[in-house]
Amino acid sequence: MHTDEQVVAHYSRPGLEQAILDALAASGHADLDHIVPVQLSGADEFHLGWRPATVAFATALGFPRGAHVLDIGAGIGGPARHFAEGHGVRVTGIDLSSDYVEAANALTRRCGLTDVDFETADALALPFEAETFDGAYTIHAAMNISEKGTLFAEARRVLKPGARFGVYDIMRVDDGEIPYPMPWAATVETSFVETVDTYRDLLAAAGFAIESQTDRGDLARDLGRRMREKAAADGPPPLGLHTVMGPATPERLGNVMKTLEARIIAPIEIIARAV
Repeated sequence: MHTDEQVVAHYSRPGLEQAILDALAASGHADLDHIVPVQLSGADEFHLGWRPATVAFATALGFPRGAHVLDIGAGIGGPARHFAEGHGVRVTGIDLSSDYVEAANALTRRCGLTDVDFETADALALPFEAETFDGAYTIHAAMNISEKGTLFAEARRVLKPGARFGVYDIMRVDDGEIPYPMPWAATVETSFVETVDTYRDLLAAAGFAIESQTDRGDLARDLGRRMREKAAADGPPPLGLHTVMGPATPERLGNVMKTLEARIIAPIEIIARAV
């Protein structure tokens, strides 16, 4: 099976929108045709640091209101909805998983957002003309992509000169074993975790100047501990990452948090500018 097919199979989740709606109903949300984006954050912020990391990332990128922004590896659309609702930008999101794209579009309609749309596409061959976008970002997607240089070159191609590009990914920050399964990969075959220096070098080679770099590891560790404590006291919430990942969630989250606590990996935010 081709790597892309393995990645799609890993994330495949037919009926995802209905599963989320059922979980919302179980949480006491009665009007499922009118959803506030933050109500989905238990499931649609599928990255370390969760919604607080998205908020910090969006603030750091500082896209101007009215900008047209590309989300590469948009998942079910949580960050894109935050960028649109909180920062007044228009967002186009792409993802390899048609299940995610279908759920992202349906949930966005239920949130009443008209400046966000999603389509199925390959990050290594973006279906857009050169210099289309005023900004772009990618969140926890490049760990599934071995050809990161191509990813960054494609991002640079579709960005206007001077546009900002944000990368928020899990990166290797020390030696040590990375156990599997992880949230992004069942085995090492579709996992391509690289060092911060590798990301910086590939971004520079693709035509970006690095403006800032921030380690969000402390944020993710603190939030992870709070989530575990709350789940131990109250049980898992009706809507959470298990709604997206299914029965494998405890093992996958356990592995990533263990490796994060060991400081082998960390979620790193890099802000760059197209030159």
